[in-house]
Amino acid sequence: MIPLPAEVPVNLGARSYLIHVGRNNLERIADLASPIRGVIGVVTDTNVGPLYERRVTEVLEGHGHRVVVYRMPAGEENKRLDAVEAICGAFLEGGLDRASMVVALGGGVVGDVAGFAAGVFMRGIPFIQVPTTIVAQVDSSVGGKTGVNHPLGKNTIGVFHQPSGVVIDMELLRTLPPRELRAGLAEVVKHGVIADADLFAYMEREADRLLAGDPEALAFPVVRSCEIKAAVVAADEREQGIRAHLNYGHTFGHAIETVSGYTRFLHGEAVSLGMCAAADLARRMGMVDDGFVSRQEACLAGLGLPVRWPELPVDAAMDAARKDKKSRAGVLRFVLPTRLGEVVVRDDVPAELARQAFASIARP
Repeated sequence: MIPLPAEVPVNLGARSYLIHVGRNNLERIADLASPIRGVIGVVTDTNVGPLYERRVTEVLEGHGHRVVVYRMPAGEENKRLDAVEAICGAFLEGGLDRASMVVALGGGVVGDVAGFAAGVFMRGIPFIQVPTTIVAQVDSSVGGKTGVNHPLGKNTIGVFHQPSGVVIDMELLRTLPPRELRAGLAEVVKHGVIADADLFAYMEREADRLLAGDPEALAFPVVRSCEIKAAVVAADEREQGIRAHLNYGHTFGHAIETVSGYTRFLHGEAVSLGMCAAADLARRMGMVDDGFVSRQEACLAGLGLPVRWPELPVDAAMDAARKDKKSRAGVLRFVLPTRLGEVVVRDDVPAELARQAFASIARP
């Protein structure tokens, strides 16, 4: 177990910030917004807004800020460029300017879209991440990657724009649907595979408590995941080297999201499938053994995550993978495990082996 509140620093020189993890700690938003003199724009969605936008608005207004709220439609299929245009239009109508700030209140879609809007509105204004899902808390809210999808590829339009801070209130997870909870745990398993075998073992051992949404059980994987990602981002902010390790399972997973039209799978579910394919590929390349593949699959399945998609259109998925933004000069790049807690980037993967890895998760 880990005591809360906890603070995790993201060390980026002048752009450094803290991840505040606690319970009932939304007042931290006002602390982070204290230097702001302009209007504050709160971006949320139709799922989270009815639950928490009033509370966040009251926190900000209680400290003298004028607040404008924009609710976008919920869902990955709404993570599009026109959503950014709509948000910027609402900001202009609401009186936001260069002295303003954005608060992203929601899951990964809201954080990515609102962060992108903040990064391009008036050529960039500050923003705060207030993630309300596990996947956003442990992954997308940290590190400054913002953006939207294109029908031909996931997250292909965006900017790096670091937040002023991240406020994680573990109590907000109480209203998280079970499927969203499970999807978020996939990103924690990923962090275990790439950097911390003990975290992976924790996810195996505590599966029942995690799936029950036990806040005490969830605190350790959330904080530890933030520590792992913060360290990687501090070492490689713009993904020129080690930050690519965070993409374990994502080249396959993004292709799966693309060919399914961003509607069939939640992001974490697609990443779960992608990790299964990546492990299979690593086995075919002699990098891991059968035991690694079966252990990872059992962990993911034990957390209620998908490990097969029999209807996967393998050829279409291969085409989508070739368009992935992690490709270089048309060469597929995959993050592959060498053992539990360690991965490497490989750009020498034969296309046929990658295709076979996709096919491995299409088995019944």
